[in-house]
Parts: sequence; structure tokens; C-alpha cells
Amino acid sequence: MRAVFRLTFKLLLGLTALILLLAIGWSLLETGAVYHQRQQAVQTLDARRPAYIATATSLAHEDGQARLADRPRTTLLQQIVTPTPPPEPESERSQVDLPTLLLPPGPDPDLILEGTAVPTRVPIIPRGHELVNIALLGSDDDVSDSGFLHTDTMIVLSMNLETGTAAMLSLPRDLFVYIPSGSMGRLNVAFGIGENIGWQPDGGFGLLRQTIFYNFGINVHYYARVNLAGFETMIDLLGGVEIAVDCAYQDYYPVENFDPQAPREDNYELRTLDVGYYAFDGFDALWYARTRRLSDDFDRGRRQQQLLRAIWRKARTSGWLSSLPALWTELTETLETNLPLDVMLRLLPHALNLDLGGVQNFTMVRTYHTTPWQTPRGDYVQLPEYELIAALLHDFYAPPTANQLTLTGPSIAIYNGSGQADWDRVASERLRWDGYHAIAMGPLDDGAVQEASQLIDYVASEKGSIVPAISKALNLPLTQVQTQPNPNRQYDYEVILGRDYRSCTYGVLPVHR
Repeated sequence: MRAVFRLTFKLLLGLTALILLLAIGWSLLETGAVYHQRQQAVQTLDARRPAYIATATSLAHEDGQARLADRPRTTLLQQIVTPTPPPEPESERSQVDLPTLLLPPGPDPDLILEGTAVPTRVPIIPRGHELVNIALLGSDDDVSDSGFLHTDTMIVLSMNLETGTAAMLSLPRDLFVYIPSGSMGRLNVAFGIGENIGWQPDGGFGLLRQTIFYNFGINVHYYARVNLAGFETMIDLLGGVEIAVDCAYQDYYPVENFDPQAPREDNYELRTLDVGYYAFDGFDALWYARTRRLSDDFDRGRRQQQLLRAIWRKARTSGWLSSLPALWTELTETLETNLPLDVMLRLLPHALNLDLGGVQNFTMVRTYHTTPWQTPRGDYVQLPEYELIAALLHDFYAPPTANQLTLTGPSIAIYNGSGQADWDRVASERLRWDGYHAIAMGPLDDGAVQEASQLIDYVASEKGSIVPAISKALNLPLTQVQTQPNPNRQYDYEVILGRDYRSCTYGVLPVHR
């Protein structure tokens, strides 16, 4: 009996040892695979670095470095202020404890810097709701050899915790503003200056926060910053995003067999992205977000908001957003943020319940909200027209209307009779951007192609009609509108896109083939 027991014990011990060896071997293989994948990713990003630079013409790094001369290493802040409306009942404003804003001393009156008068601090934009403002920043530090970064992407996301809605506002990088470290400069250098001079508190974000508050009257509470490689990685982790491209773009794109050692002309070819509906991986999304060969920074801000909407949609439908707490540590290895985990957990329910119908998008219009100007140093910049921008900012803080929030407004069916793939999806996304309930219906039932587009109005109401707004958004002349009152209608409006449909309404230059 003892012999049988000893034999059984030896067999179990041997089996256990074998299992442990297999487990250790498997762990080593897995660790080696993960290490190999990370090394491949690093090598890929190193090889992509020239391609990142080529996706758009970068602002000369010297612009930011020149402004660092004779700056103090530390700036002491004074005068505590709370830029909020009159106090509300504690129960209505205690969902999130927001960081206090400290204000530095203002500049001397009548001060002239960089050939222009320093503007005075603008009034605070009043808030009628509890808002949490987060600056979403894209920077170029992974392609900068100078150690100075630019935040070429600056989007303020304002989450309304009372209405469950949100708004996004793009701030063009070339806005020429007062930076409270004591200089006039492009808005996109404020973060880099703050990092380099050791601004207190909060480094680069602290100075950018002060700059936005001084020039626009908006208090930004938190930030999230990602560089070019990090942006590509995040898109790829999501499995890519889908984008309705409503303007054709043409810019240089790295060839398939990219060789960092080869001459530049051998590594790039001119790529044309036509109007349509696309699935983008990380690098294509980056190319689309950065290109400005035929457009400008204002249109680029709009495209970046498009991508954020697409990321939001994909994160929700894939379940990634609900897994955010578990992924927080991993995410913050790619994303730099001062958003505390406990605040993120408080905001997460609002994010999970937020539909794109409750997200409003705001961008500035060149030569309306800004005036082009050339500095004495020869830099081409944009001077803010504050009174006009203030009206935009008041709208930015106001929640969407009930129709926009629930998509229960007038329904607009979009049929594709253009002969071009997915143009109905492009048109519906364009109208949804403006808050309308538009539905892409696909091609006409008989597959017919027609020359001229049509807008059919089944409501036939002159008072409060949205026909002019639909026509403007879709570039349709009012002569192509038909009124056919129908009380039994399935949809309130019907659009049939023809060959003449021109979806681009943002001043992008035409592509020359």
C-alpha cells in the first residue's frame, strides 16, 4: 500500500513539476512575444517619424524657442478668483470638485509687444450650468529635435453635467494672443513655454489655462495631451474609425516601401482623398487630421472634431468606454493628463449616456472671428476679434435644443442618386453636424442616377422652416426645392442627391489632378 502511495505521490509531483515548467515556458514565450511586439512598435514609430513630419508642414520650432529668452524659471501667481456664476445650492454643484484658478498679475496698461497692443483681460463667459471643461491637446514633441513642443491641436471639451450634453470648440493654433508669462505669441506655444520655464502651478497646462482664460474668458479645468505616435496607437487600439469625408484633400503620403535612408522624393507620393465614407487606421486618421495643403488651420480643427466624434462613437459601440477604469493605467502611458481617476469615475456615467446628438461642434471662421496679420518678425498669424468670438463662446456654453438633444426634430431622408458611393452618408453626417435628424437611405430603389439634386419639402410650412438651412448645408440652390404637402408623410423632408452635389462647404481648395 505504501509503495502504491509513494508511486502515486511521485507521479503527482512529476505532473505538477511538468505543469509548472510548461507554465513558466509559456510565460516566457508570452513575455518574449509582448517584448517583441513592443520592440516592433518602437521600430515602426521610429521609421514613421519622417512620415509624421511630412503629414503637415510644421511650425518652425524657433518661433517658440525665441520667446523663452530672458524668462524667469518660476512665475508666482497671485489673486485667487473663482470664475463661476453666483453660488448655487450645494446639491446642484457638488458633483465634481474643480481645481481653483489662480491669476497672475496682469500686464502694464498700454503695453506694446511684437508690434501690437497687448489686449486687456476679457470678461468671464457666464455659465448657466455645471460644466467641466477639458482641453484636448495634440502635440508634436515626438518629431521635435529642439525639446520645445507645440500644441497644434487644441479643442476644449465642455461637459454639461446637468443636461448630459457636451460641446467642442476648436482653438486655431495661429491665434496671436497675450501669454501671461509676459509675451505675445501664437496660442500653440503657450504650453511649450510653460513647460520650459517651469511655470507654477501645473507647468505647460497651467500657462495654457491662464492664456485661454485671459483671452477668451473660459476656465479650463483639466487637460489630456497625446503626441502623434500616441494618437495613431489609440486609433489602432480601437480597431480604426469611420469618417465621412465631405471635402476632397490632396497631400503627400509615404510610399508602401518607405525607406528613411532614401531621398525624400522617393518616399512620398501625392495622394488624393475623394469625397466618400472611409475606414481609417491610426496613420490615415493622423494624415486626415493634419493635412492642410489645400485648406487651413480652421478647417483642420473641424476635421479633428470629426475624428473625436468618430472615436467617441467607436469607443461606445465597442464597449471600450465602459472598460475605461480597468484600462486607465495603460491609457495614461499613452495619454498625458491631470484628470484624477476619481474625477474620471464621476464623469464616466455622463460619458456613457452621451449620444452624438447631444454634442455640439464649434469652430471659428477665418476673417470673421479673426483678422489675418503679419508680425514685425514676418510671422503670419490671426488676431482674435473678441466681440464676435464672445458670441460664439456664449453659444458654446449653452446646451443643445430639445430637438438636437433627442433627434426628435424634423426627419430628413437622404437618397443617393449621384452614382458616387456613400454620398448619402456624407450628406447625412453633414446635416447631423448641424444637429438635424438626417438618415442615409442608400441608392434610389431603381438604382437610377440623376443629374440635379432635389430637396422635397413635405411639411410646407413657411414659419420656422428649416429648408434654407438644409439648402445651405448641402449647397443646394433654392430653385431645386419642391414643396409637396403630405400629412401622411414618412419623412418630413427628402433629399435626392444628383451628380451636381457639392458637399464641401468649408473653403477647401479644389483638387487638381
